[in-house]
Amino acid sequence: MNLLFPILGGLILLFLSGLRVAQEYERAIVFRLGRFLSTKGPGLYWLIPVIDRQQKVDIRIKTVDLEQQETITKDSVTIKVNAVLWFRVIDPEKAVIKVANFYQAVYQFSVSALRNIIGQHLLDDVLKEREQINDTLQKIVDSVTEPWGVKIEMVEMKDVEIPESMQRAMAREAEAIREKRARIIKAEAELESSIKLAQGAQQMSESPMSLELRRMQMLSEIGIDNNTTTIILIPSEFTNVAKSFTEMLNAKK
Repeated sequence: MNLLFPILGGLILLFLSGLRVAQEYERAIVFRLGRFLSTKGPGLYWLIPVIDRQQKVDIRIKTVDLEQQETITKDSVTIKVNAVLWFRVIDPEKAVIKVANFYQAVYQFSVSALRNIIGQHLLDDVLKEREQINDTLQKIVDSVTEPWGVKIEMVEMKDVEIPESMQRAMAREAEAIREKRARIIKAEAELESSIKLAQGAQQMSESPMSLELRRMQMLSEIGIDNNTTTIILIPSEFTNVAKSFTEMLNAKK
């Protein structure tokens, strides 16, 4: 009877020592004598002391900063680029058994893939098509990490640093493009203005009364300003007579 209580107490302590708790965002990979047994959690579960061993995995989304990489674009421009990667564990069993350190493995492959994909694009593409490059990089990394039980949620390039000499060249190019666009717009405006003037002259030549009205409008516009300008208007009939007389003289010659 005296031995019953110590034995019972020992069994209770042994049972309590095997109790484990996994948080909602955790999963426990249980090994029994070195062999995979099951995935436990979340909540309360029990392991056989000494015989069972566990390794917990956080299944929340993790953020990885890919350090700045110096690489060469397809058009032989050396740039520095860094990125941010978001991933989560979707299969804790594979993440523990298939790869020794899934976090480090994801990081190293992502850095390598970033350098490779930049080398396949021109500098202009890297600067203008970031979204497309991000999507391509995400698919490449995700295809490799899928057997590890890791899902790549998103990849985003943060900064692209280009050489100072290239920045100056790009600034000059942008200035030249803006100047070209301004000259084209000015030329188009002058062309449209000349067309409108020609149409107006044609309309006035067909209707002398409209010419007289335009002259009167011009007088009213000039009279608005306080000036001492003297304007002498010659009726359009005189102009027409002079034109006819000139044409007659030229015909006689």
